[in-house]
Amino acid sequence: MRFLTVARRRTAIGGNLLSFFWGNKRWWVLPMVFVLLMFGVLLVLAQSSAIAPFIYTLF
Repeated sequence: MRFLTVARRRTAIGGNLLSFFWGNKRWWVLPMVFVLLMFGVLLVLAQSSAIAPFIYTLF
């Protein structure tokens, strides 16, 4: 049950952030946030040695 509570809180933060961007006409920021999140995921995946050769070929 604790996991569900934490997951609900985390999605609430993301939903609030999206509604803030949309409500304040800052929807153009969303692609930049998406790209930064993808780079973060790429960095996390690059730390494992099994995935590193595949990421190396991208660059």
